[in-house]
Amino acid sequence: MSEEATAESTAVQVHKPLSKSLKIFYGVGDFGFNLMSSVETYYFVFFLTNFAMFDPATAALISGIGSTVDAILGWMYGGFINSLKPMRWGRYRSWLLVLPWLVPILFCLEFTRFVENTALAAALIVFFNVTSHMAWDFPYVSNVSLIAIAGSNAQDRAHLASTRGMWSNASKIVFAYLIPPIASVGAMWFGKTNQYAFCAFVMGVIMAVLYYVHFRMFKGYEKEYTKEELANYKRDKNDAGRTTFKDLGRALVSNPPLIFLLLADIAKWVFNFMCAGIAAYYFTYAVFQPGMVATYIFISNILCVIGAYLSAPFARALKSTRNAMVFAFIFMAVVIFIARANYFNMWWVIIFMSLGQFGYGITYACSTAMYSDCVVYNEWKNKTNAAGWISGLQLFPLKIGFVARGIIIPLLLGAVGFVSASEFAPFVVGGARHEEMLGYIAQGQGIDELTNRYIEFMSGIGTGFMVVPAVLLIIGAVLLLIGYHLTPAKLAEYQKEIDARKAAALQA
Repeated sequence: MSEEATAESTAVQVHKPLSKSLKIFYGVGDFGFNLMSSVETYYFVFFLTNFAMFDPATAALISGIGSTVDAILGWMYGGFINSLKPMRWGRYRSWLLVLPWLVPILFCLEFTRFVENTALAAALIVFFNVTSHMAWDFPYVSNVSLIAIAGSNAQDRAHLASTRGMWSNASKIVFAYLIPPIASVGAMWFGKTNQYAFCAFVMGVIMAVLYYVHFRMFKGYEKEYTKEELANYKRDKNDAGRTTFKDLGRALVSNPPLIFLLLADIAKWVFNFMCAGIAAYYFTYAVFQPGMVATYIFISNILCVIGAYLSAPFARALKSTRNAMVFAFIFMAVVIFIARANYFNMWWVIIFMSLGQFGYGITYACSTAMYSDCVVYNEWKNKTNAAGWISGLQLFPLKIGFVARGIIIPLLLGAVGFVSASEFAPFVVGGARHEEMLGYIAQGQGIDELTNRYIEFMSGIGTGFMVVPAVLLIIGAVLLLIGYHLTPAKLAEYQKEIDARKAAALQA
C-alpha cells in the first residue's frame, strides 16, 4: 500500500469525536450560503420581469437556459472532487477556501443589465448565472460531503444535518428584514435597477467569510497534504478516497436507496423554489399586500428553523430519518391544500404555508442525513468511499427545483395572462381600478377582457404557489416508502463491517 493511501485510510479509520464547535456551529456556512442564494430564489425572476424589463417569454428563456446548464453540470461536481487529486488542505475541505471568494463578483453581475440590446443582455445574464453557480457548487458539495467524513455513525450524521438545517434556514429569517435596507442602499448608490446586484455582492461576501469558518472547524477531520506528498500523489488501488468513473457509476446504479431518495427529493426543492419564487406575485396581485412578503418570509422561516431543529428527535421518535421525511411530506401537502382552499384569506395562507415550511425544515435536515447514510451503504457494498459524488448528487434535485422556478414560473405567468407589470398596475394598490377589483374577486369575474384575464392570472398563481408543490410532495412520499429501506440498525452493521475491513487493511 502506498504511503499516501495508508495515511488517508488512517485518517478515516481513527474516528475523531465531533468537536463542540461542530456540534453547535456547523451550518453557519450554510447560513451565509442561503443568505446569498435567497437573493436569486426570491428575486431573480422578479428582477428579470420588473427591473431588467424582459417579457415573460424572454425571462423564461434566460432563467431556463441558466438553470438547465446548471442542472447538467451540477450533479458532476462531486464526481470531479472524488476523481481529481486533492489539494493541500484535503480532498473536500480545500474547496471551502479556494472558490467562495469569486462568488460575490460573479453573482453581482448576474443581476446587472449592461446593455439595451435584449439578446446580448440576456446572454450576459445567463453567462454570469452559470459561472456564479459553478463557483459556489464545488464548496457546497464539499461542505455536505464533510458530514459523512466527520460523522462516524448515523446519530452524528443526523446531528450535523440537523444543526446545518437549523442554521441554513435561520438565514431566511434574517434575510426577510435584511434585504430591504441593503436593497435601499444599493438603489441609492447604484440606481434602482442595480439594487439586487448590490444585494447579491453583499450576501456573496458574507457566504465566503462563513464558509471559511467551516474550513477552520473541519481541521483535523481530513488528511492534509504536504507539497511533496502532492507532487508524488498517484492513484492506488487501496486509496478509497479517490475514485474512477466506473466507481462513480457503480455508486449510483447499485444504490437503490440513493436513486429513490434523489427522485423523492425533487419534491422538496420544487416546493421551496416554486413557493419562494411566486410569493411576491401572490402578495402583490392576489391579496394586494406587497409589503407582507417580508412578514411571510419571516414567519414561515421561523417555523422552518424549528422544523430543522426538531428533525433529529423527530427522526428518533419515528425510528428513522426516512419515516420522518415521509411524514413531513404528507403533512406539507395537507396544509398546502388547506391554504389553497382559503386562497384570498391572506392570514390563513400565511399560517398554513408557514406550517408547510415547518415540514420543509424537517425534510431539509433529514434528506442531508439520508444522503450521508447512502455514502455508508455504498462503501459497505462497493468498497469505495464516494462521499463527494453521492453528497454532490444532492445538487441534482436542487437544480431541478431551480429549473422549475426558472422555467415554470415565467411560463405560468404567460399562460395565465401576465404580459407586463405595467399592464396590471391599475388593479394593484394605488391603481385606478383597485377598489373595483376587490369587488370582482368575490364574484369571480369582471366586466371586460382585461379584468377577466387578471382574475385568471390570480388563480394561476395559486396553482404554482400551492397545487403543483403539494402533488409532488405526495409522489415523493410514495417513492420513499417504496424504495428507501436503510435503517439505523442496518447502517450500524454496515459501519462496523467497514471499520473492520479498514483495520484489516492497515495490518496487511
